[in-house]
Amino acid sequence: MTNADDAGTLELRGSSISYFTGKMENYFRLKGIPYRLVSMVFPGEEKRNKKVLGLSQMPTVQLPDGRWMTDTTAMIQWFEGEYPDNPIVPEDPTLAFICYLLEDWADEWWWRPAMHYRWYYEEGARFASGHLAREVMGGLHLPLFVKRAMLRRRQRSGYTSGDGIGPEAVAGVEADVAALFSQFESIFSKRRFLLGDRPTLADIGFSGPFFRHFALDPIPLQLLRHTAPNTLEWVMRLWNSNSLSARGSLVDGVPDDIRALLMHIARGYLPYLNANVDAVRRGDLHFTTTVDDVTYEGARSSQYRVWCLDQLRGRYRECEQSDSVDLQLLLRETGIWDSLWAADDLPLLKDQERRLPFWGDSKMTKVNE
Repeated sequence: MTNADDAGTLELRGSSISYFTGKMENYFRLKGIPYRLVSMVFPGEEKRNKKVLGLSQMPTVQLPDGRWMTDTTAMIQWFEGEYPDNPIVPEDPTLAFICYLLEDWADEWWWRPAMHYRWYYEEGARFASGHLAREVMGGLHLPLFVKRAMLRRRQRSGYTSGDGIGPEAVAGVEADVAALFSQFESIFSKRRFLLGDRPTLADIGFSGPFFRHFALDPIPLQLLRHTAPNTLEWVMRLWNSNSLSARGSLVDGVPDDIRALLMHIARGYLPYLNANVDAVRRGDLHFTTTVDDVTYEGARSSQYRVWCLDQLRGRYRECEQSDSVDLQLLLRETGIWDSLWAADDLPLLKDQERRLPFWGDSKMTKVNE
């Protein structure tokens, strides 16, 4: 955070415990882009956001020239063009695609277990509902206990039990998180960041689930302390990074520990994306699918995630021009390839998300994380 009186300072509107607000803060700090965090206040800002951005989600960014922005992935891409020094996407095309894939996985898969730990257990729900009721619901003139109850009901019905995590899925979801913690612990026992001695887009992507959820909420924080202390240290190392931190070396080749992450994606996230494509094509608002031995009953379909799959394909096509043989071989060996191309004729909206980060067409609204 920087001096609010600086005329060139960006305004980041979100929450101090929000998944995607934390992701943008880590990015701005790493790049040395001046910003100030302002709590988004509901319900008053929703109308403004929908008018200027097409939807209301957390966070938003207001540029010094008055324009508003949304969608962390698209915003980061835009800022990388405006602040080209010390880019966070590696020049190596294989590592670049790995970054895009890991960021997408972090954004669109790990938010669900992060929200599960926050809202399923009483310790997390008590902490988050009290904080958010005070921070972002000041526009509602209701007693505090009513706001807290509203938040618990809304978040559980929208993002945990209401998005596929029924009682039978809880153990599997938590085992998935434990597997990720173990994989990250193996990486950070050897390297400072996911792909080497400096942060990349992959680290920024995973700051979403880790910085303001897994390393903040009571239960996953306790798990990290006891099972993955090197990973917890990485969370703080990334937060403490700045533009000088973006100058270290990256891995030579693709280490086995990164291949393990790719195989994890191939088992779970990409089959889920394809099941979502099928549901959107059918016009179903909810769908049930079993991925990586976990059944998600009544998961919410998302038009935005159809676009995410299309974007991953587009990123591959960009990278293949200079490294197609090596990259395709890696994706085949790790199980990514078949799932990446399994769905034909993606049911995209016309010109979907072409105006991001200045206008969003279809993203699932996430306001109080």
